[in-house]
Order: sequence, then C-alpha cells, then structure tokens
Amino acid sequence: QAVQADAKARMARSVAAAIPEGSSLMMGVGTTVEAVARELLNKPGLQVITDNLHVAGLLSEHPDCKVHVAGGMLRGRDRALEGDSTVAYLQQFKVDICIVTALGIDPDGTLRDRDLRELPAAQTMIAQARETWLVADASKFNHPALAKVGHLQDMKRVFTEALPPAPFPALLHEWGIALTIAS
Repeated sequence: QAVQADAKARMARSVAAAIPEGSSLMMGVGTTVEAVARELLNKPGLQVITDNLHVAGLLSEHPDCKVHVAGGMLRGRDRALEGDSTVAYLQQFKVDICIVTALGIDPDGTLRDRDLRELPAAQTMIAQARETWLVADASKFNHPALAKVGHLQDMKRVFTEALPPAPFPALLHEWGIALTIAS
C-alpha cells in the first residue's frame, strides 16, 4: 500500500504541475483522482466540477478554487454521485481538462471500470472536456475489468509512474498521446 500511495502521490504532483493556473477541470471518482485534488490546493484560479464528494471536500479548503458539485444519488462506498440528475448537471459545462482514472486498460486501449453506475457520469465528463488526461499506475495496463468507460484514443495525455508494458508505449505514440512518467 505504501508503494502504491507513493506512486499516486508522484503521479498527482506531475498532473498538478501540468495544469495551467486558472484552468477549469472536471474530476471524477477514484483515489488517484483524489490524490490529484490534494496536489491542487496551491494552484490559483481553478474552477472544478465534480461528482466526487471527496474531491469537493478536499478542494473546499482551497481559498482560490470554485468547486461545483453535481447532485444525484449518493453512493456510500466512494461518496460519488450518480444518476440522470448528475449527468444533466455535468452536461451544462465545457471545461479545459477532465482528469480520469481507470480500473483497467485493455491491450486495444479500452478503458475499463467495475461499476456500471459510474459510466454515464464518467463518459459525460470526457465528452464535456476540451482534453482528457488519464492518471493510472502501470499495474492498470493489461488489467481486466468489466465495463467500458472510454478509450485511450479519447485521451490527450497519460500520466503514470512507470513505463507501461507493450503494446501501450507504441499505441500511445501512434495515437499522438503524450506519456508522462512521474518521477
């Protein structure tokens, strides 16, 4: 767990450093996304739209960040909001960057998760962003999961803590996706 926490912290610092001041963001569900939120506490002028109460709570401590929280049905497991009202709220915005993670990434580039209830909100966030950044540790590559969230080709940047296994480096290069390996 400590190794995974260190990897998440390194990736989160890398993502936060790449986000321009004054950006508008959508931030989804997951502990990796929450790690990014922790690293944004000193980034000025942000506007963040989220369906994740953990992210909202973390960023509520930021004096120069406007946090918009989608409504909907609250899931106790991860304090995420879901449902038609969540999606309708997210559809009102167009943001600079969407920050997402995935439980698994298939060898063909399909991003996967285990919870079908998360898909509508996650897919809406991706659709409402000018660019989407994936933050995932190297263990997620070639890791099977149930439900399709999106595809690597939908991403502008991928942040990880180690070089992903084959075929991912070649696919990212072929698709013009920037790969950042956090140090």
